[in-house]
Amino acid sequence: MTATETGSRLWNISTHPSTSPTPSSERDAILANPGFGGNFTDNMVRAKWTADKGWHDAELVAYGPLLLDPATNFIHYGQAIFEGLKAYRHADGSIKTFRPFKNAQRFAASARRLAMAELPEELFVASIEALVRQDHEWVPHDAEKTLYLRPFMFSTEIGLGVKPADSYEYLLIASPAGAYWPKGLKPVSVWLSDDYVRAAPGGTGEAKCAGNYAASLIAQAEASQHGCDQVVWLDAAERRWIEEMGGMNLYFVYGSGDSARLVTPRLTGSLLPGITRDSLLTVASDLGMRADEGQISVEDWKAGCESGEITEVFACGTAAVITPVGEVKSRTNGSWAVADGGTGPVTSRLRQELLDIQTGVIPDRHNWLHAIC
Repeated sequence: MTATETGSRLWNISTHPSTSPTPSSERDAILANPGFGGNFTDNMVRAKWTADKGWHDAELVAYGPLLLDPATNFIHYGQAIFEGLKAYRHADGSIKTFRPFKNAQRFAASARRLAMAELPEELFVASIEALVRQDHEWVPHDAEKTLYLRPFMFSTEIGLGVKPADSYEYLLIASPAGAYWPKGLKPVSVWLSDDYVRAAPGGTGEAKCAGNYAASLIAQAEASQHGCDQVVWLDAAERRWIEEMGGMNLYFVYGSGDSARLVTPRLTGSLLPGITRDSLLTVASDLGMRADEGQISVEDWKAGCESGEITEVFACGTAAVITPVGEVKSRTNGSWAVADGGTGPVTSRLRQELLDIQTGVIPDRHNWLHAIC
C-alpha cells in the first residue's frame, strides 16, 4: 500500500504493479530517444466515482487496455477531460513535479464545466506521487527530457440518455518525453484561422476537455495545407482578437533589452488558463521585465512587426514549454515575419529561466516544485 497525506484526508492507493515490467535494456533504448507520447511506463493509476460511494477503489495497476460497453456515456456525449504535467529528475537524483496543485485545480474546474464529478486535489496529487514512485526508473536523467504525466477522466454510465453521468473513472498514465517539436527549438509558422473558432464566451474554452481538441483539428489541417506548423485562433465575435496558438497560450514581446515588455491575451473565458502562461508572468517580473495581460488584434500584430515595435512572439505550454513564432500567414491579412524570423533573446532567456527552475538548476523562490522521491 502507498499512502499520501497532503491535507486533512489520507488517500490510500492500493498497489498492484505490473508483474512483467519492461526490461531495462528496452527501457533504456526508449529513454535514449523517447519522442513525445508514443511510449508508456509499466503502470497506471485509476479510481472510480459513483453517486452512492463518491471516489473509491483508487489503485495502481499494470498499464493496459480498457474494456468499454458500446453505450458508455462519454463515447456519445463527450464527458471527457484531461491534464498534462511533467516529472523532472534533478542533478541529485531526486524527482519533482512543477505546480501539480495548479493542475489539480484546473482539472476540477474542467470537471465542473462539464457537469462531472470533481476529483479532490489531494487524490490528484497522490496518484501522481504513487505512479512516479513506482515507475521512477522511467524518468530520464537527461535534463532535456522528462516524464510526461497525463491524468484524465471520463463518464462511464451505460445508456444513451442525454444527461450528466452517474459514474466516472479517473486514470493517470505516464510517457517519457523528449522535444515536443521534432525539429527542436526552432520558430514555427502559424496560420490565422478566419473560418473556424476554438471557443466562444460561455462555451468550454477555459476547460481542458477532449471536445475542444477535436473541434480544432480541421483548422490545424487547414494550417498544414498552407505550409504552416500551427493554427492561431481568433475571437468568436469579431474574428479580430488573438487568443491562442493550437493548444498553447501566446506572448508578444515589445521592445528589447531592459525595456522589453511582454503582453499575453487576457483570459476571457474562451482561453485556457495555462499554468506555463501564469508562471511566465511571474518569471518575467523576477527578471525585471514588465508583463501584462491585454488585447492584441491581428492588425496590431502585423503593424507591430512591420514597425519593429513587436520584436518577438512565442507560444507556451507544458508539453513544448516555449516555442518561438517566426512567420504568420493569413487569407485576409497577408503574410509577415516576426523580426528576422529567428528565436529572440527574450524568448530564449525566459525559456531557460523556467527550465532551470523546473530542473533545480536555480532556486525555486516561489515553492512551485513538489518533491516526490
